[in-house]
Amino acid sequence: MGVDGKDDIREFLISRRAKVSPEQAGIPSYGELRRVPGLRREEVAQLAGVSTDYYTRLERGSLRGVSDSVLEAVASALQLDEAERAHLMDLARTANAPSRRRTPRRPSQQRVRPGVLRLLDGMTGAAAILQNGRSDVLAANLLGKALYADVFNSEVSYGPDVPGRLPNQARYLFLDRGAGDLYPDWNAVAATTVAMLRSESGRNPHDRALNELVGELTTRSGLFAALWAGHDVRIHTTGTKRFHHAVAGDLSLQFETLHLPGDEGQTLFAFTAEPGSASASALAFLASWASAPSAAATETASAGDPAGGATVPARHHVQAESRITGKTEPHE
Repeated sequence: MGVDGKDDIREFLISRRAKVSPEQAGIPSYGELRRVPGLRREEVAQLAGVSTDYYTRLERGSLRGVSDSVLEAVASALQLDEAERAHLMDLARTANAPSRRRTPRRPSQQRVRPGVLRLLDGMTGAAAILQNGRSDVLAANLLGKALYADVFNSEVSYGPDVPGRLPNQARYLFLDRGAGDLYPDWNAVAATTVAMLRSESGRNPHDRALNELVGELTTRSGLFAALWAGHDVRIHTTGTKRFHHAVAGDLSLQFETLHLPGDEGQTLFAFTAEPGSASASALAFLASWASAPSAAATETASAGDPAGGATVPARHHVQAESRITGKTEPHE
């Protein structure tokens, strides 16, 4: 699936304009009936200090040659947050890139440095996983594998049967019927995941693997398609995530993200529990269960791609004591 930069620019700007009411922008409406949601083009142009014709050209997808100061003015007029501003700048950067750099390409397999793997293994009190911008899981520590066992065990997480394939969080979330059991807040997790993929598409619009993933999920999941069409973007830094784990039960975990400067596109997610909480007890139980001989027998040491690919957790088969059923299915 190719990427049409002008369509992305147009739809992003229109969607952001629709989210800002005249009242929010400080424009009196005098009770008039408005035909469009949010601001009109001429109102955005006025707020940004440009002509209506000029802003209309921008909203039609033409960002080539537009200065950073104009983009900042438009971002302020549309009241964009940090993630949305960054996305607009990424779209402009792509529009101004030489044509020879716009050819879709398949990126090389991402390797995980040995030092990063040692760091993961040393994080014994936290569940930790390493992902790229496409939500592929590149590596995990023992507790991370246990926490995300359903993702690693799911056949649909791995996508097409090609060498070096990796478990993918977005594929599991939208294509595996068990995802609604693992995530009590499935709707919020789904929205965040799509927003992160949309941000990644702005940074790397010609990532063939990402475009293929988006194309597959758009085709196979109506919910993904609807969220993708919303053009929401998000920067994931910290927060709380709830799990309903088949072995450990309910957990509410705080997460922190660490972007690895030396490994562009790789992000480490670390999950911890509030000391003394029920979630801390559940996480400790999960750690004990994961390191027990019966669980260890189902774990396989991290397997490297023979062709030199990333080191990822090999698929293992966790025999859970129970399965949670009866929840609304998360996908169509």
